[in-house]
Amino acid sequence: MTVNLSTGAFYERATRQVSTLRAQAETLQQQIGTGERLSRSSDDPVAAARLRSLARSERLAEIDQRNSDVATNDLALTDNALGSVANLVIRAQELATRAANETLSGEQRLSIGTEIANLQQSLLLVANARDSAGHSLFGGQAAGAAYELVDGAYAYVGTAVKDGVDLGEGQSVVPALTGPEVLSLEVDGVQTDLFAVLGNLAAALQGEGDQTAASRDALAGLSAGLDKVTTGQTVIGARMGWVELMNERRVANSELVADEQQAIGGADLAATMTRLQEVTTVLEASQASFVRLANLTLFDMLR
Repeated sequence: MTVNLSTGAFYERATRQVSTLRAQAETLQQQIGTGERLSRSSDDPVAAARLRSLARSERLAEIDQRNSDVATNDLALTDNALGSVANLVIRAQELATRAANETLSGEQRLSIGTEIANLQQSLLLVANARDSAGHSLFGGQAAGAAYELVDGAYAYVGTAVKDGVDLGEGQSVVPALTGPEVLSLEVDGVQTDLFAVLGNLAAALQGEGDQTAASRDALAGLSAGLDKVTTGQTVIGARMGWVELMNERRVANSELVADEQQAIGGADLAATMTRLQEVTTVLEASQASFVRLANLTLFDMLR
């Protein structure tokens, strides 16, 4: 009976030892394959908690990056639209300067008036442009058009402000301008906008009255309008620079997070491979020893 108990204990100890070594080898192989030191939270609860915190930071950074991409696209659309408005105003200035020449014939001024009216329609198309989400680019939070024809004149129908886009770290950026921030202006103490300036000039050149004086008067409004557009371009350029700066900060933070994740949860491949070789050697030796001992009998000892 004693021999049977000792034999059973021998096999149990050998099996347990081999199983432990195999489990260690499999764990080390898994670490080499995944590059991660922890396979479960219980391996190192403190490190696992920190890794979860870093993972949450990564997910938040991804959301911030998507917001940043949207803001960048909308700011680029706004910048392009402002460039188009500036070109329209510059062309209108050229035409108004020509129309102010007293030597022009009535037919020539009529042609200029027609082109001015076309510029007003082009301005309407730009003012009612859409952002990356299909909403009004210059309409604030309005989903529809920013400007509509109201009582025979173009009027702003958007909201007063546009919400900012969260860039992370408590920072945000407004990805566009409202119509009045670009097109509304003041001439000689009178509030007006570029639509009215172009519309009045087109009507004067296509109608009766002192067309030369009307053309000269329009130049002041067009100059003020161009200044307003240029200011808008400066504002948008500054906002684009701010978004770019936040992107650079986000990339730098992401690299720091990745380094910390590697330091906390990453497997040291050189050390892990050395340890695997050591465990494998011990496992092979244990298996060989078990086979030899298992084959020994009392008769072998008596020889």
